[in-house]
Amino acid sequence: MEQQSNFVPNLTLGYGAFLIVWGIAVSILSESESITSYFPSMLGVPLALAGVMVMRMPEKRKLWMHIAATFGLLCAIGGTRFFMVMGNVTIYASGSLLMLLVTGSAYTAVCVRSFIAARKAREAAEASA
Repeated sequence: MEQQSNFVPNLTLGYGAFLIVWGIAVSILSESESITSYFPSMLGVPLALAGVMVMRMPEKRKLWMHIAATFGLLCAIGGTRFFMVMGNVTIYASGSLLMLLVTGSAYTAVCVRSFIAARKAREAAEASA
C-alpha cells in the first residue's frame, strides 16, 4: 500500500495544541475562575494525543483518526452553544464558543474528506490487486 500522508495527523496535533493554548490563554486573559473556560483545552488534549498516537502507532491510524474526528465533532457541537449565549456572556466566552464552532466544523470536514479519500484509495488498490 502507498505511503499515507501525514497531513491530517499533523493537522490533528496542531489543532489540539492550538486548543490547549487557546483555553489557557483565554482563561488567563479573562481572569476566569470557572473551569469551563478551559473547555477548549480539555478538547485539545485528546486531539493532540490522537495526533501523536497516529505517528507512533501507524498500524492503529484508522482508530486514532476516528477518535480525533469524534473530538473535532464535539468541538463543533460544543461551539453551537454560541448561539444560545451570544449576548449574555463575556467576549472571551463567546469568542471561544465561536472559535470552537468554526474550527471544529472545519476540522471535522477535513477528517471526513480524508476518510472518504482513504476508502476510495483502499478500494482502488483492492480492485487492481
